[in-house]
Amino acid sequence: MTAANPDAAVRPRSVRVVFLAVAIGFGLLYAYDLFEAISNTVGVVAQIGDYNVLAEEVGANAATVPWAILIANIALAPVMYTAAFLIGRRHSVPTAALVFVGGLAVIGALSLSLVALLPLA
Repeated sequence: MTAANPDAAVRPRSVRVVFLAVAIGFGLLYAYDLFEAISNTVGVVAQIGDYNVLAEEVGANAATVPWAILIANIALAPVMYTAAFLIGRRHSVPTAALVFVGGLAVIGALSLSLVALLPLA
């Protein structure tokens, strides 16, 4: 079928531009999730540091920083955006937008799950 029409497999330029606009728009939302994860990491490290100072004064056990959970939370947004981009680029623009929305939903669910694993210092 493509031998009769070699341009059938090539997307028109306007569709590519619209897809890139959608990808950039959702990229901003994914960047917000990345910023949220980074600020959460800074806050948790500071909170655990303050807790350890007080724990040392009263002779309690110090808490350790859960680096694996925090780094996984930071890596979540770029990994999901890359996956959504690679999956969505071969589909129509509305389908790609749904893939990006699904990726945001996965990030939200996994971020809340990772935050729930953080110890209460």
